[in-house]
Amino acid sequence: MNVRRSAAALAAAVALGTAAAPAALADEASPSPSAALPSGLYGTANPKFDGVFRQSYALLAQDVAGVRPAEKAVDWLTGQQCASGGFPAYRADAGEPCDSKTQVDSNSTAAAVQALAALGGRKKAVDKGVAWLKSVQNQDGGWGYTPGLPSDANSTGIVIGALAAAGQKPAGQTSQQGRSPYDALTKLAMDCGTGGGAFGLADARSGRTAPNADATAAGVLGALGKGLVVAPAGKDAKAPRCAPADSAKQAAANGTGYLLDALGTSGYLKSSLPGSTDKPDVGNTADAVVALAAAGQGAQAKKSAEWLAGHSAAWAKRGGPAAYAQLVLAAHATGLDPRDFGGADLVKQLNATGPAPQQQASDERTKKPKADSDSDGDGGVSVWWIVGVGLVAGAGIGFLLSGRKKTGL
Repeated sequence: MNVRRSAAALAAAVALGTAAAPAALADEASPSPSAALPSGLYGTANPKFDGVFRQSYALLAQDVAGVRPAEKAVDWLTGQQCASGGFPAYRADAGEPCDSKTQVDSNSTAAAVQALAALGGRKKAVDKGVAWLKSVQNQDGGWGYTPGLPSDANSTGIVIGALAAAGQKPAGQTSQQGRSPYDALTKLAMDCGTGGGAFGLADARSGRTAPNADATAAGVLGALGKGLVVAPAGKDAKAPRCAPADSAKQAAANGTGYLLDALGTSGYLKSSLPGSTDKPDVGNTADAVVALAAAGQGAQAKKSAEWLAGHSAAWAKRGGPAAYAQLVLAAHATGLDPRDFGGADLVKQLNATGPAPQQQASDERTKKPKADSDSDGDGGVSVWWIVGVGLVAGAGIGFLLSGRKKTGL
């Protein structure tokens, strides 16, 4: 994923009916010297479109690696939450209450919920986030990037992960019409013919849906009821056969098959811009690794993770905290060592992009206190949800971070 920033920006532009996309996509630039970033925030790039998302990814990855994050980093994230329970992509002045102009979104909120639930001690913030997500569920059972937008696989997938992380049963979260998130994902799955069983993205202009690897990774995770953190697969499952997606389970199997085919013998996904040759897509490959591990395809997941270990250093350095976090999560999902990932210490590199953590683990995981010391309210933090895609459904998009920066995009 392109740390799902460009997708979020494009989705916002579509939702607002503005020509804001070019400006939004310029968020790679660092803030002006006069715009000092909060000391608790990870990364130095402009956080306008991905602050909460990248923070959430960073905290999740630290937790997985046995690192206890700096308290001010966690405080910053919880402080970004609005009184409604929703999180925006970023708000510079968290001391000011959210108003009608504050654009909260499902992706930022779901990523923050997953991070705070994993860290423990922020139950009130987690519960408020979950309540907000439930309040903006679409009648088809899914979620769009922002309230009112049509459901998409990315947003629905990451929200399912948030519900599961908070101890909820996603299947039991139904709309007024009785539709669950799994019903929505089943409808969002493409057929085996034209779509190859993938989950897709719709072109904002034509409305035509095309298979998309990032949406598929998010859809597979969601359909399996999994969040962004996935344990290594045990015994390898059989390669699935595509069949009509009459259930979320079959939709997940179809999407898994699509990812296996897309990775092919090279082990990595490709992306291309008009007029250019195909290039390795590091971010979406990392997302695919996590999805395949969740689907029990451990051999292919590990093969692709090993490719990432040898080809992701430059991409991660450009991408910053969310990119490092994506790689940590991919390493974790395949049983690889994030502290020796192709010779790189991803954990050290991630930690260096923000405030020094309270405690680090080397050989064994740090024990984290789980006591509830709620620090709630409207004072500050942020997270990033980014999927570098040039085609965004009129529904916006959502997942999966992809907190990521794709090469070739």
